[in-house]
Amino acid sequence: MNEKNFDYLNKQMKYTGFGEGHSDELKGKIEKQTPEFTIFHQQDFGKDNTVAMLQFKKSDDSDMYFFNRYNLLLKNEQATEAAKQTFYISSKDDNITLKEAYNLMSGRAVNKELSTREGDKYNAWVQLDFKSIDKNGNYETKKFNQNYGYDLEQALAKHPIKELSNEVDKSRLIESLQRGNRQSVTLQHEGKENKIFIEAAPQFKSLNFYDGDMKRVNIQTLYEKTGERQTEQQAAKKEAVKSDKVGEDDSEGPKQRKRTRKKKQSIS
Repeated sequence: MNEKNFDYLNKQMKYTGFGEGHSDELKGKIEKQTPEFTIFHQQDFGKDNTVAMLQFKKSDDSDMYFFNRYNLLLKNEQATEAAKQTFYISSKDDNITLKEAYNLMSGRAVNKELSTREGDKYNAWVQLDFKSIDKNGNYETKKFNQNYGYDLEQALAKHPIKELSNEVDKSRLIESLQRGNRQSVTLQHEGKENKIFIEAAPQFKSLNFYDGDMKRVNIQTLYEKTGERQTEQQAAKKEAVKSDKVGEDDSEGPKQRKRTRKKKQSIS
């Protein structure tokens, strides 16, 4: 067995998001020297289920194997059938990782450093076009490069998000959104706070907003809900204070009445 080839493929799987749990299986399949083989990887993201089929093929001219692509199946509660997509692997550093692939198949956009055929690097947001399918049965890919004009930081700055006030939290938030995650943030409005979820929307140069139940909503609706929630909290607080005050009056009443009776008895 070609040890260097095995080590390279093992690391390639790891950095593409499939971990190190398939090392023994990979080694056993390479030792058999079959023309090609498949390794299956199952992973859940919340309530969503994914199954990846990693495709390996042996070179026609040597004993080396290549990790060419992986087919990903995604099953979630919203869809009646599993969605599928093929992601191709190259020797470059711009491969789509498993988590990025899951985010793409969930409809979100991922920010990547890509390379042209000539090897020149460029930055772009990548998103699947679910209305267009290519000849291989895959969803077409939409790319929004730097010239498109989407600035994630500027899109975030338009909204009173608490995490933007701290540079460390801000950096983590931007990195998470660039990986295609739907991220929890704190919306501040008129001194009130509300936990919401956001995701990058490069095609429309904006953000997508979700409430605590993960339902897509308009940002103005979230501002209004934040105000309503604060009003309810203030009302509950006032009611609690009122109840405490009444309780204090009641506790002092019997003692006061007892002292009044004693005073009357002493006079008589």
